[in-house]
Amino acid sequence: MKNTVTLFALVLMMAGLAACARDPVPDAGEVAAAAAAGADESAVMDAALPPVVVYKSPACGCCRSWAEYMRASGFPVESRDTQDLDAIKAEVGVPFGQGSCHTAKVGDYFVEGHVPADDVKRLLAERPDALGLTVPGMPIGSPGMEQGDTREPYDVLLVAKDGSTTVFAHHGD
Repeated sequence: MKNTVTLFALVLMMAGLAACARDPVPDAGEVAAAAAAGADESAVMDAALPPVVVYKSPACGCCRSWAEYMRASGFPVESRDTQDLDAIKAEVGVPFGQGSCHTAKVGDYFVEGHVPADDVKRLLAERPDALGLTVPGMPIGSPGMEQGDTREPYDVLLVAKDGSTTVFAHHGD
């Protein structure tokens, strides 16, 4: 039984690493240059949306995929590689156990993990008295964690200033 559990944990870890080993995405300057050169209109950023600053491990491909997804959703995105994500999470107020592989700052809020762009846009429009949004873990099928047609249901949680959470949005079944 112990070997089966160890093997299962190893398989899950390898799947997560494979998801994080995708090709890098262009930075904001490359996207702006492509837009100026007449590239795909989806690469043009929405001037009404604030910048998203993504703090991530330099090797994380799913973090780069989420940043690319946010760019394609109209946000200007700046990625900052760091080896000390825990310090960023503590600084912005991500509650213990509610973390993911990357932390972003947008407007006055944090966005932790693979939060859909529409939920971030809703957060910015509604402006709740809160710290931010989190999708704990790395649910398969969430933005940046696509694995074909596989989709896990997941919740986006709103983190109140006291660290408590409530469901902000539900995705999936």
